[in-house]
Amino acid sequence: MQVEHHQLAVDFPEFKEQIHDLKSSDAHFAKLFDEYEATDKAVNRAENGVEHLGDVALEALKKVRIHLKDQLFQKLQATVKA
Repeated sequence: MQVEHHQLAVDFPEFKEQIHDLKSSDAHFAKLFDEYEATDKAVNRAENGVEHLGDVALEALKKVRIHLKDQLFQKLQATVKA
């Protein structure tokens, strides 16, 4: 079974414009975004059998992805409150 890529703009469609704006105006957001994308792609490759990762390594990678996503979401929410 093919596992889907967790694109930030798909997961948070209400923030699509803010994601685009912050990637170009906020260096920290852009760095977190790039790390999230790279981590998500690595998880996706492992889950789809393209690359082999042990269960512990895969779970650790998923935790990193969640942490990055949480940080990105907090920054996105802050743009709405501002």
